[in-house]
Amino acid sequence: MSISGAVEREPTIRRSSLDLRLALSDLWTSFSFVGLATATVFFALSVTPSLLPRPALVQGLLSGFSLAIGYGLGVLFVWVWLWLELKRPSPALQWWSKRLTSVGVAIVFVTFVWRSTVWQNSIRELVGLDPIQTADPILFVSVAIGLGLVLVLLVRRLIALGGWLASQLSPILPRRLSRLIGGVTVVMLTILVANGVIARGLLAAADQFFSGADALTDAGIAMPTESNATGSLDSLINWESIGRRGKQFLVDGPDADSITDITGRPAKQPIRVYAGMRSGDDVDQRAALALAELKRVGGFDRSVLVVATPTGTGWLDPGGVDTIEVLHDGDTAIVSTQYSYLPSWITILVEPSEAKRSAAALFDAVYEHWKTLSPKTRPRLVLFGLSLGAFGGEMAADLLTTFEDPIDGAVWAGTPFPSTRWKQIVADRNEDSPAWLPTFRDSRMVRFTNQTNHLETGTAWGPIRNVYVQYASDPMVWFSPSLAWKRPDWLTGTRGPDVSEFLQWVPIVTFLQIAFDLPLATSVPIGHGHNYNASSYIDAWFAVTQPDHWDAESMVRLKSVFAAKEDL
Repeated sequence: MSISGAVEREPTIRRSSLDLRLALSDLWTSFSFVGLATATVFFALSVTPSLLPRPALVQGLLSGFSLAIGYGLGVLFVWVWLWLELKRPSPALQWWSKRLTSVGVAIVFVTFVWRSTVWQNSIRELVGLDPIQTADPILFVSVAIGLGLVLVLLVRRLIALGGWLASQLSPILPRRLSRLIGGVTVVMLTILVANGVIARGLLAAADQFFSGADALTDAGIAMPTESNATGSLDSLINWESIGRRGKQFLVDGPDADSITDITGRPAKQPIRVYAGMRSGDDVDQRAALALAELKRVGGFDRSVLVVATPTGTGWLDPGGVDTIEVLHDGDTAIVSTQYSYLPSWITILVEPSEAKRSAAALFDAVYEHWKTLSPKTRPRLVLFGLSLGAFGGEMAADLLTTFEDPIDGAVWAGTPFPSTRWKQIVADRNEDSPAWLPTFRDSRMVRFTNQTNHLETGTAWGPIRNVYVQYASDPMVWFSPSLAWKRPDWLTGTRGPDVSEFLQWVPIVTFLQIAFDLPLATSVPIGHGHNYNASSYIDAWFAVTQPDHWDAESMVRLKSVFAAKEDL
């Protein structure tokens, strides 16, 4: 390049740089000071602990949403003030207020970011994770600011659209009314687009991805060869229709020999029946097919029959199903049907009714046949469900339907927040018990437990035994839309054993924190969050089904066997 060419380009570069600085300056000065101050406070509050530890990237996403919401609330406050045409502060008051607020907000920001590592370690210690040296503030602050800026700019475009609509209405309507109509119209249009386009598109993509995953078969999983096994050549249920999680359930459980190795007693081969989404066109067809298969393999000849509702993906927790088979020396039958491909935390937000419909269809089919059998020879009938399985299954056995011929009980683990019966029981708990470990009336029909066995209350059980297993750190249990405006009962008084002492309820922020905990619910070690350990299931199954040949010493030994498997 010639010297003259370089000289000609230098002013151009300086002008471009100046233009960029001016553009950024204009962008910065266009932001609301009240909005920025509120956004910073919301950002700082978002780094306080919730139920589960958060990776830096997740913390950045959470803080970005918090920042944007805080900014929006600050702007909304200013907008309402101006819309009401209230008196504006004097220039001198504004000058001092901005400087004092800036100092205070900066102190809050730095202090909370500095404390973020301590807060995260307070949760990690409780759930059995090693402490971290740093919460990686540079990463999560960068992600938060970037995401928050994008969201704020997007909302500003929507606000500009609302302003344009208001300007079109102002010639025929009062100014305040035209602004209100313009704002409401944009909000409604945004919600319609988000639900009709974005949400449906994401749901369709998720359904396609998880349905494809469901069609896969894990390494080491092969079609059973035994005639009386579901999925075999003689089975009424085609192996390829069962789905990935169902195949795992049918193949991976303990056999008679492995049960004998644990107990030292002769054992039967446990019976497992499973109908996948592709096994029938609807819940009724799948239930009828599962019942026919259950009859074919002799499920009603066992001592215990479990009607199990799986999670959203069709998964049945091995800790929940393997343990009851060992406790009863394999003299069990477990039957289940799939109703979704999606993870529970997605399914429960978009189509939770399918879990109820599937659970009710299967229970009704099994129960109608079971009650025709002699009470002296038929198996004890119990229900089981984890997560969305508990949500669907707890309403399957209608009390009025089973009043004349009641079932024996149920074990529900990690019952999610929309579950109406669980919610009512917790709300009606005895006043001296916390929400995370409630006692209900005289404990004859319903009892709760967690990592420690709380099922021996000294009160005799009634004819139906229902056990809820729930951990205080499980966001699937404790999330609720009301967290945005109401302090939850589980943060009142003494808190659960694996909940950080630093967790405090903050309107809106706590709602966001627990919402972001939902996808992380199974990211912590077994025995915390939404990962329920075999020991909790063993206590629950023992209380509900009262198996023979087990004393305190043998129960401890059984728990140690399953704990060793969970550690692998």
